[in-house]
Formats: sequence, structure tokens, C-alpha cells
Amino acid sequence: MAGLVDIDLGSVIKAGGQVLDDLFTSDEERAAVRLKDKALDLQVVSGQLKINEAEAEHRSIFVAGWRPFIGWVGGFALAYKFIFYSLICWGWAVAQAKGWLGPNIPVPPDVDASQLYPIILGLLGLGGMRSYEGIKGVKTNSIGKPKIKKKTGWHWPWNK
Repeated sequence: MAGLVDIDLGSVIKAGGQVLDDLFTSDEERAAVRLKDKALDLQVVSGQLKINEAEAEHRSIFVAGWRPFIGWVGGFALAYKFIFYSLICWGWAVAQAKGWLGPNIPVPPDVDASQLYPIILGLLGLGGMRSYEGIKGVKTNSIGKPKIKKKTGWHWPWNK
């Protein structure tokens, strides 16, 4: 009878401990996983910073000038929405009244401003950031690395 139930109790306890260890994570293991996640996040951020620096150093307006392009597009869209569209609608009504346009031809579409405002407000935030850089003495008028003006201290505006 002893030969039928020949179980090594140490291996059973070891296997049970391994199952419990797999089910429950200790604080040290969680901290190690968080540290690995932070290291991966840091690699992603540093890679993006290198890309941003390469874009800023580039001389082509198509690479380094995407923010001004978005600003011009946003400005044109606002001008269309609030100035040109009203004039177009007025001119359209006059042209239909004079018989130059058929009565069934619809007015050109309007711009959905709800999609436009977040972009414009983001660009205004960038403009505020550039104003802050100007106050701090960082020159960012050209594409490339900024040239920092050294200040000797704070002066009253009238004591130059």
C-alpha cells in the first residue's frame, strides 16, 4: 500500500507555491514592471525629441514650416466662415434675383467651426508660448537652434 501513494510532498508544495506566485504579484515585481514601462516611455519621448530637433534644423519650409501652414489654413478658414461666406451668400441671392443663377443651384457649403476652433486655439497657445520665449530672450525667428540672449538682470523699461 505504501508503494501506491508514493508522493514527494516537497515537490507538491513547490508546485503549489509556483502557482500562487504566478497568480499574485508582489510589490517588487510591480515596481520592476513600472520601471520598465517608464524606461520605454523615456525612449519614445527621446526619439520624438530627436525627430523634432531634426525638423527644426531643416531648411525646407515643407518640413519645418508645418505650424505656419496650419496657421494660414486656419486663418483662411476663419476668414471664409465669418467674412467671405456672408458675402458669397449675399452675392448668390443677388445673382439668383437677377436671373444670373438658377433658383435650384444651392449656396456653397459653410465651414463647420466646431472642428476648426480646437486647431485655432492650439495655435494661439503656441503663439502665447512664442511670446513667452520672446520675453525670456530666446530668439526663434529662424529655423534652427535658438540663440539665447544673455541678460544681465532685470531693468526698468526706461533705464536702458
